[in-house]
Parts: sequence; C-alpha cells; structure tokens
Amino acid sequence: MKKKTLFSRISCAMLHAVLLTTCASVPRIAEDESAIHVVLIGLDAWGAYSVPGADIPVIRQMMAHGAYTLEDLSVMPSDSAPNWMSMFSGADPGLHGFTSWNSKEPGFQPAAVDSRAFFPGIFGLLRDQKPESTIAYFYEWSGMKYLVPKDVPNRMKLVPLLSYWKPGANKIARYIKKQKPGFAFIGFYGTDMTGHSKGHDTPAYYKKLSQIDGYIGIIEQAVKDAGIYDNTIFILTADHGGVGKGHGGESMQERQVPLILYGKGIKKGYEIVGEVHTYDTASTIARIFGLVQPDVWIGKPVEEAFE
Repeated sequence: MKKKTLFSRISCAMLHAVLLTTCASVPRIAEDESAIHVVLIGLDAWGAYSVPGADIPVIRQMMAHGAYTLEDLSVMPSDSAPNWMSMFSGADPGLHGFTSWNSKEPGFQPAAVDSRAFFPGIFGLLRDQKPESTIAYFYEWSGMKYLVPKDVPNRMKLVPLLSYWKPGANKIARYIKKQKPGFAFIGFYGTDMTGHSKGHDTPAYYKKLSQIDGYIGIIEQAVKDAGIYDNTIFILTADHGGVGKGHGGESMQERQVPLILYGKGIKKGYEIVGEVHTYDTASTIARIFGLVQPDVWIGKPVEEAFE
C-alpha cells in the first residue's frame, strides 16, 4: 500500500513536469477570465439582526446592487459544523451526519457518499463535473478543514486570525489576482469569537463586523484587479447568529442569517421574498456553474435572485 501511495505521488509530479498537466492537489493555471467565477464569503455567527444597525458600507453596496434576504434560515442545531456542512452539501444534518458544532466526521452513516467516501458537496461536485476548475478554500476556524475533501481544492489553507490580521486578507487577495479561481470560499471567524468573548449584538461585535467589511472590500478589489469582476458572482452568508455569548438555540436571532448575491446575472436592489435555507446555497452555486445536482440534496437554487 505504501509503494502504491509513493508511486502515485511520483506519478503526479512527473506528469506535471513532463506533460504540464496537474493532479488535484497541484495549483492549476489561472482560470479563464470570461468564465463565471464565484466568491463565497462566510462570516461565522453573523446574525441577520445585526445588518440594519451595522457600519458595513461594502456589504451594503452589494445589497443595494444585488439580491438579498435577511431571513435565510439555518439548520438545527444552529451551530457551526452542521451549518457550514449544510451550506456546502445541499442537505441537512440528518443526511450528511455532521450534527455537533465541532463535528470532524459524520456521527452516523451519511445518506450517500461520493467516490471520496464523503457526502457529496459543492466542491467535489465542481471538481468531478468541471475537473479543470481552479478551487480555493481559505478558512480561519480550524474546524472547517474537516468539511471539504482535502484533495479537491487547488489551494486549501488555514489563514490564522484572518479577521484580526490585515495581511491575511492581503494574502488571499494576491492569490485571487494571480490564479483567478473559478470558485473561492473565504471563511471569517472574528464575529463568532467576539460573540463568545464579548457577546453578540454588542458594540464589540459591531466593531468586528465593520472590520470584516473592510476585508471583504480588499477581496472585492482583488477580483477587480484580476480582471474577472464583470464575470463574478459574490455570495455572502453565515452559518448562524447568536444570543448573549452563545449560539445553537432555537430563536430567530440565532437561526436567521443574511444571504446576499451580487454580480453577473443577479437582480439589482432586490429583496428575496421566498423561503431560503442554508442548504440552498450549494444548490444555487451548482445552478451558477451548470452542475447536475445529486438526488440526495434537498436544497433548491434561489432562482428569484437571478435576472
């Protein structure tokens, strides 16, 4: 078994050097600028309740020129891993099996698995159906590394203290400008950390949200500098909200999160009125890329947001 693994690694390197092709874990060439690009930005513990009173000019500009709802409903429990996984997999915890805030693997046999023995998610779906796609996965909370198969993204990296440390956003910006990824996920953790330490719906929480808004502006500018802005769709959302210094409860302040779509082919200044759930995010991204959705998914594309 060890010889086979070693041979596989050597084969990958040789093919890359000789044929200029790549294996899944090797960074690919820059994406076609004319293709559709998706930047999915997630803010941990960003409750929809916070939007009206927050100083978030970048996010407000995207809302004003995009489609949005402040009633995107998280799955239960309204914790991190169950909702991030649902967002990525188009299904709820009863299907994918991630049932606690720090789940590292399914707590029971998932309803379905793909060729990687992983519940089918949007990252694997894009890799399988459009194998030449450049996929990036940047995250700040270490628990997120268990939610995506490691061999799928071209770039999968923990960026420590991303929402506290400006160079973190700048590093991601440099990657975007160079690689022009077809699909990039960026997960901020600062709102959750502040909610637990200082409290949700507090001055400290709103200050952190405003800071992250500035980092989103850095990411947006990088997309412009990469020359792919006119063909990019930004999606901003969250896993859950929060009350006091916790989360995971049943209140709407804990369960309702924003969902904002902005960019090519998206309605402008439009408030989504239909029911939206966290697992609809994966289905919406699949719709953007023209992917065939697995039968096991229960999510539906937010068609209302498109022109």
